[in-house]
Amino acid sequence: MAEANTTETRVEGREFILEKTFDAPRELVFRAFTEAEHLKHWWGPRGWTMPHCSVDLRPGGVWHYCMKCEDPSQGDFYGMESWGKGVYGAIDAPVGLTYTDYFSDAEGKEAEGMPATEVVLSFTAAGDKTRVVCRSIFDTEESLRQVLEMGMEQGILETWGRLEDYLPSLAQ
Repeated sequence: MAEANTTETRVEGREFILEKTFDAPRELVFRAFTEAEHLKHWWGPRGWTMPHCSVDLRPGGVWHYCMKCEDPSQGDFYGMESWGKGVYGAIDAPVGLTYTDYFSDAEGKEAEGMPATEVVLSFTAAGDKTRVVCRSIFDTEESLRQVLEMGMEQGILETWGRLEDYLPSLAQ
């Protein structure tokens, strides 16, 4: 089991797996992953903001968002926008959920040539802490390799670090 303050990542075939134990109750962590007013505070790598985020949390509902680089020190990324869309599958609050993640445009149209990802999130209560396991399943190992080469691992580690920083503000 991942200790608080550490994020474990590994690749198994065509799956990218992240595990982290957050110092917050499961219901709170689940809400942070599923409510727009929380996601906008932590989703995305450091130096990026979320100027657009809408969540329709139901099977078939859509999470549509835009991340924008606001950090001039990030060179060519500065000013860049990255749009994404998740289409929810199963939702079992606060135990877990699934969604298909797509690169998209501002209208929610899926980007051609970019791999979709099946995401399976589980939230396990561990006293007053929560163990989160995220399994990102790609169609092929090549698709996984493509997003890893784009910097996905560093981005998600920074994103989950931002969540860790944000959660104490919710517990007040």
